Parts: sequence; C-alpha cells; structure tokens
Amino acid sequence: MRWTVHGERTLHDTPWVRVRSLDVERPDGTRGDYHVVRLRDVAVTAAVDGQRRVLMMWRHRFVTDTWGWELPMGLVEEGERPEDTAARELEEETGWRPDSLRELIYAQPAGGITDSQHFVFRADRATRVGEPTERNESDRLEWIPLADIPGMIARREIVSSATLIGVMALLLDLGAWAALLEA
Repeated sequence: MRWTVHGERTLHDTPWVRVRSLDVERPDGTRGDYHVVRLRDVAVTAAVDGQRRVLMMWRHRFVTDTWGWELPMGLVEEGERPEDTAARELEEETGWRPDSLRELIYAQPAGGITDSQHFVFRADRATRVGEPTERNESDRLEWIPLADIPGMIARREIVSSATLIGVMALLLDLGAWAALLEA
C-alpha cells in the first residue's frame, strides 16, 4: 500500500535538522498532515585489525545523558561521497587512516519519520597517522575483540543504532563470523 505526498511545508529549518509537514493521502483515501524530520546522512567505519578487533570510541551522548561504545561516524557533507566521509571521520576521530573501505551495510534507521540514511563501511587495514584532531568526540579509543561485542550489546554498552547495525553486520560478515568460530 502506497502513500501519496501532495505537498510539503517547512516547520523548522537549521543546518542540522529540518522538520516538515507533509500533506499525505493514505491508502484508505484519507488525507492529512504527517510530520517528518529530514536529517543529513551518516557514514560509519568499522575498522578491523589482524587480531580480530574493531576500533571503538567510548563517548558521552549528552542528549540522552548516556555513555557507550561507538564506531567512528559523522555527517555526510554536501557533495561528499559517504565513503569519503567515513574515511575522513575515522582519521579525525581516532587518528587512524583506512587503507581502503568496502561497504558493510546500508540502513534507514527510522524510515517512518526521518529520511536519514546510514552507510557503514569496513576497513580491514588502517594506519596510525597521529592523534585524533577532533577533540570533542570521545574519552578514549580501544581495539575491542569481536568476541566481546555480543556481551557488550547485552550489557547495553553499545546502544547507538548506527554502531549496533555496524557491529552486528560485522559479526555476520563472512570473514568476521569465521574468525569468531576459530576463536
């Protein structure tokens, strides 16, 4: 069943968030306003090393006043390719530069209310190029063993949806899954 959008008007508009009211016709023929949040896309990097570990950041999210482990991520800038954002954010936030990236998974985190897309990439090799240049992102960085990830999820140490999608895809990825079975 398809909904039809007849129009859209701005309720709030900033570089970070755009709130819109859509004039929609539902499949049953009724028509009314539907509010949506238009957000910029997010690019995420799961950097994995030869010891079956993933690089993660311990960070505070002030909106929810919670701490958790996250993958490096950032907003895709206008005209920037998601993989370029992923590489840039990994280096800015961790000081590690990926040798190459490959797409791990794509997600729409809340397609019923927002149009944001999440692009998650995997880097199997990264080179330490220095200290992080973005000082407001995390308290510490650690290479976390992949085998520890399920327990961290169960203990709610990983709650960011972009990170959850990324690490779960990483665990399901053939190479990561085989590595866990060998462990």
